[in-house]
Amino acid sequence: MRLPRALVTAALATAFLVGAGHAPQAVAGELPADTSFFTDPDSQVNKWVAANPGDSRQPRIASRIASQPQAVWFARYSPSTVTADVRKVTSAAASKNQVPVLVAYMIPNRDCGGASAGGAPDLTAYDAWARNFAAGLGSGSSIVILEPDSIALISCLSSSELSARYASLARAASAIHAASPKARVYFDAGHSAWNSASVQASRLRSASVLTSGDGIYSNVSNYNRTSNEVAFAKSVLGQLGGSGLTAVIDTSRNGNGPAPDNAWCDPHGRKVGENPTANTGDPAIDAYLWIKLPGELDGCAGAAGSFSPDYAYELAG
Repeated sequence: MRLPRALVTAALATAFLVGAGHAPQAVAGELPADTSFFTDPDSQVNKWVAANPGDSRQPRIASRIASQPQAVWFARYSPSTVTADVRKVTSAAASKNQVPVLVAYMIPNRDCGGASAGGAPDLTAYDAWARNFAAGLGSGSSIVILEPDSIALISCLSSSELSARYASLARAASAIHAASPKARVYFDAGHSAWNSASVQASRLRSASVLTSGDGIYSNVSNYNRTSNEVAFAKSVLGQLGGSGLTAVIDTSRNGNGPAPDNAWCDPHGRKVGENPTANTGDPAIDAYLWIKLPGELDGCAGAAGSFSPDYAYELAG
């Protein structure tokens, strides 16, 4: 039964008042091994495959990349339509008995002014956007990747700005849980070649992951091998203590591991990694996911987020 809009609004407002004190509704460690993740027919790669049947690169890209479930990113600031945009994805996934992976990527000062700079104009606007995002999730299961780089990349923030960001992340997660109790919210753990596990755990604790999150994610848009990321994620979880939190790993581009010079921006010679699955064989790791979309650029070989069939073809090789 759909709640009246007034009740939904009241529930979200309550979540924001509670903030970091809200305990997640989803149960950690209970993502079934046979979970089927959502494949978005409107993704850039699927649109390219459909529009280019005669391209010599099309069969490889279609079979190796477009066929796999991938995350759906919400990275353009459109507060008036984000609820409907999210609902379109979650409704389509529910109709197929699939679990969507949604990336909320709208925090102010995101990427510290790098190639993916942007986001909401300020944290007040972000809080409103997060409520609108949450309102579209619905009653089904979903995975929310909350703000890549928001906790690992903080060099551009003052101490007061950082504290405000942490509080806003906690409010966003609480709003998501209030609007959609079956949603699982994962917080940013960076990756194994970035901050130490102890530093990242300390930051995650400051962002209230213990009371507002269901787990952590690592390796988003990066290339580190899965075994290294699993070990790193477990180390971060260990630093957080017996929290019951779990982790997901981005395996979308780590098939060959990192580039020799550790280049992170559209490096050549990389391959897609393990296919998305919740059957990891490890109770601490909920899933391997394709969070960064293979073929969508980092911002060096073209505009960040644009699709390159040449790069997709190379990754799919």
